[in-house]
This record gives sequence, structure tokens and C-alpha cells, in this order.
Amino acid sequence: MEYLDLLMFAALMGCILLGFPVSFSIAGTAVIFGYLGWVTDTMNIGLMGAFGQRVFGTLTNDVLIAIPLFVVMGVVLERSRIAEDLLHTMGRLFGQLRGGLGISVVLVGALLAASTGIVGATVIAMGMIALPTMLRTGYNPKMASGLVCTAGTLGQIIPPSTLLIILSDVMSSAYQQAQYEQGKFTIETISVGQIFAGALIPGLTLVAIYIIYILLRGLIRPADMPPVQSDDGRPSAGEVVGAVLPPVLLIIAVLGAILGGVATPTEAASVGAIGAILMAGVRQGANRNLVLTGTVALLILAIMAGVAPVRFQRSDLTGVDYALGAGYVALAVIGIIAILACLRQAWKADILKSALTSTMTVSSMIFATILTASMFSLVFIGLGGEDHVEEILESMPGGPTGALIFCMALIFVLGFFLDFVEITVILLPLIAPGLIMMGHDPVWLAILIAINLQTSFLTPPFGFSLFYLRSAAPPEITTGQIYQGVVPFIALQLFGIFVIWLWPSLANWLPSVVF
Repeated sequence: MEYLDLLMFAALMGCILLGFPVSFSIAGTAVIFGYLGWVTDTMNIGLMGAFGQRVFGTLTNDVLIAIPLFVVMGVVLERSRIAEDLLHTMGRLFGQLRGGLGISVVLVGALLAASTGIVGATVIAMGMIALPTMLRTGYNPKMASGLVCTAGTLGQIIPPSTLLIILSDVMSSAYQQAQYEQGKFTIETISVGQIFAGALIPGLTLVAIYIIYILLRGLIRPADMPPVQSDDGRPSAGEVVGAVLPPVLLIIAVLGAILGGVATPTEAASVGAIGAILMAGVRQGANRNLVLTGTVALLILAIMAGVAPVRFQRSDLTGVDYALGAGYVALAVIGIIAILACLRQAWKADILKSALTSTMTVSSMIFATILTASMFSLVFIGLGGEDHVEEILESMPGGPTGALIFCMALIFVLGFFLDFVEITVILLPLIAPGLIMMGHDPVWLAILIAINLQTSFLTPPFGFSLFYLRSAAPPEITTGQIYQGVVPFIALQLFGIFVIWLWPSLANWLPSVVF
């Protein structure tokens, strides 16, 4: 039973492809092969005693708390229909250019990616709003479908995103494991902030690649993307600012807090969730002056708490300290009143209930997969799979570069059939330590893998963006047209991986400056 570990991995892929629920497939495969390993004396069953510690470590991991908070932020923003305003305004701004509507879709996708990070919500919103307009204008159906699907996937590479949070946790563990195996006792780690910083420039690079492609295709094949003749005319500067400013302010608040070292990713995620609730409340009729006053109060409180903190448990407090403390309490009360007013309006509009339900569903799926993957990796290591993976990587022709090419190709192929969460928590813990030990920078490696995983949303037959668009697209758009439309954008994403490979500084420069 020397290759029981590889058989275990193949069995898991088979169960998932047969349609069994992912978490049950992972746990069931681990239990069955753990038992087989014990019976055949291939595995020490005592190793399973570490599973409880792994579960406790996952549930007490502060970084992962950011996942449901970012999901809440994204779903609330999507339910509050901010995407509609952005698409309408950007369409009027760029629509008179050849390919202008396509550029608008990409830019809106980038803004929504940085403010929501939810692929499905973005694709569905643009599929319902932008796609019919593009078709009426005379856009090639394949090109229009490909644009909408691709713009939606930017939510996985432009921070903040659930993919980058999960990936940072996995890569940090892999980096520590690689250092232990190299005999290093002073262990360095990588943080979510470093991964966010590393992904920002590559994400914007992808946006630039898409826009250049749209402009070139508009020149070469003008019939595919004709200009739009809008009856509303070009928007005024005030209209553009009014549509763009709210999500931009939210992006600055969240990413600025993380990259500036002001807040941890979890704290920044809570700021984003509160900001999304305030924006949704205003759109649903909450008093603007009250919300603005509450927002300013919370901002002042956040700044002053960092500049002049007050701790009431100290025995040497002065009158100034008590006055500051009373002021902080007053600011907090004003902020809470504004938040409650927005929550009330969001509840009345049925935004809050649906957002919380979606958040619970997504978070449960992610955490169930992470927990069961811990059991799977324990059994896989117990069966000797870690050594086999290391041998496979070291035997690849071309050394470290050949091993990386092999792993990237494997991730790309698995992306045709598996979800990014499954690939991240099952495959990466097995291959990432070996790649890091070969000398690959962990942050650069994480960004390459993130772009590769982003491609899995577009690759048929199981790309999630394809399913999302199919559910929202007009009936005249066929599934075949959607599949054909994403092919050039898959090639562009692979080109993006090649660009980051050639110029690692695109991924490493910002983390080195900020951190």
C-alpha cells in the first residue's frame, strides 16, 4: 500500500466530480483512508489526535473572522444596488468611445471588486444591467458575455477578497512549515496585509490588460463594440463623483487601514461592514444628516482613540482624561444611533435579512471545507503523502522553475472542475511548502496562485462566473456563446501570470515598502 496517499487524493477528486457535497467528500475520504492506513499498518492512527488541536487553531484564528465580515460588506452593497448607479454613470461617461461600454464594465468590476469582493453578486448585477444594454447597442454577444464574466472575477484578485484571506492563511502555514524543515528556529510569517498589498498592483495590471485588449479589438473589429448614443448625454462631474465616491471612500477606509498599519484585516473588515450598512441605509431613506454626523463621529473616535487613548482602569487618571473619555462615549453613542437608523431602514427594505442569510451560507461552506481539509491533510501526511509530493517536485525537469510550472499547470487544470476554496485548502498545503523550500518567494508565489485560481471562475464546464451569468443573461444569449466569450480572457489572465512571473517586483514592491 505504498501509494495509498495518491489513491486517497484520486478518490477525493472522484467523489467531488460525482457531485457529492465537498465537505462530506473530504471528511469521508479522510476517515476511510485513515482506517485503511491503520489496518494496513501504513499510518499511525495516533496522529489523528492532533485533529482537535487543528480545529481549535482554526476556530481561534483571528484572520479568518474577516471572511464573514467581508461577505457581509459585499452582500449589503450588492443588495443596496450601488452597482446600478456605477454602471449607468460609467456607461454614459465612456459609452461614446468604441468599446466604451466594455471599458465601463471592467472599471465598474474593479471598483466593485475592491469594495465588495463578491464575484457572484458582481456578475449577476452586470449581467442584468450592462449586458442587455451592450446587446441593444450591437455588441458581439460572445464579447459582451466574456466581458461581464471576466470583470466579475476581479473580485478575487483585487483586495479585499475571501480568496486572498484563505490563501494568506494557507501560505503563512506553508512558509512556517518550510522554515521548520530547513532547520530555522527564528520563524518569519506572512500576513494578510502583505498578501493584500502584493495583490493590489497585479490586480490593477490585469485591469489595464483588459482595457488595452478592448481598445485594440475595437480598432481591429469595430463591429464587435460600437459606440453608444445615449439620450442622457455625458454625466456631469457631480454625477460621476456621486456615483464613484461612496465605494472609493469605503475602499480607502478598508485597504488604507490595513496597508497603513492602522488596523488588522479583521478590524478593517468590521469597518467595511459598518460602512456598507451606512451606505445602504442612506440609499433606503435614512436621514442623511444623521448618517453623516454619525460617520464623522466614528471617524473622529477612531483617530482620537489612536492618538490619545484613555484607559479607565488606570489609577492616575486626570480630569482631562475623564473629559476625553466622556467625549469618546458621546461620539460612540452618536455613531451607534446612526448605525441603528441604517439597520432599521435596511431591515425594512429586506436587505439585512437576506444579507445575513447569504453570509451564513457562504461562511458555513468555507469553514466546513477548511475544517474537513485539516483532517484530510493529517491523514495524507500520515500516509506519507508529504514525502511523495516532495519527491515529485524535486524530480521535475528544470529544477525549481519546472516544479513551479508543473504546479501552476496542475492548479489550472483542477480549476476546470474544482472550486477555488477546495484547491486552496486541499492542494496548496501539499505543494506550497516544497515550492517555498526550493527558493520561491512566498508572497510572489501566492499572487501567481491567486491569479491562477481566479481563472477557475472562467474555465468551463464548472466556472462559477459562467453559471452566474447564465442565470442572469437574456434568453438570446446561449451557453455556448458564454463559453466562447471567456476564452480570450482566460488567455489574457494566463498572460497576466506570465507578466507577474517576468517582473516579480509587481507583486513584491508594495509589501516591501509598506511592511
